Amino acid sequence: MPHNENEPVYVISVAARLAGLPCWVLRVLDQEGIVVPRRTDSNRRLYSDSDIVTLARVRHLTEERGVNIAGVKVILELEQERVVEQERTESNQQNDLPIPRQD
Repeated sequence: MPHNENEPVYVISVAARLAGLPCWVLRVLDQEGIVVPRRTDSNRRLYSDSDIVTLARVRHLTEERGVNIAGVKVILELEQERVVEQERTESNQQNDLPIPRQD
């Protein structure tokens, strides 16, 4: 049964393996508020598919582009702001469309 991309399903060891990062990096990213996984009742981190995509982006930025953690945080925040602004623009454009008449 497929799950939602935002549903937390992966423990830290699996998430780290999927993203190609060591577990300690995921802990640092959590502490820095960059990728904050959900927590179980017993306080275990659980990562979603969406988190894995973000972790892979972090790996790309740090390993291939040489960006430090502070830079990664800024880049991801700017990318998120851009997505929100794009969604807002698209929503406004849809609201500006003429409503078809029903005769």
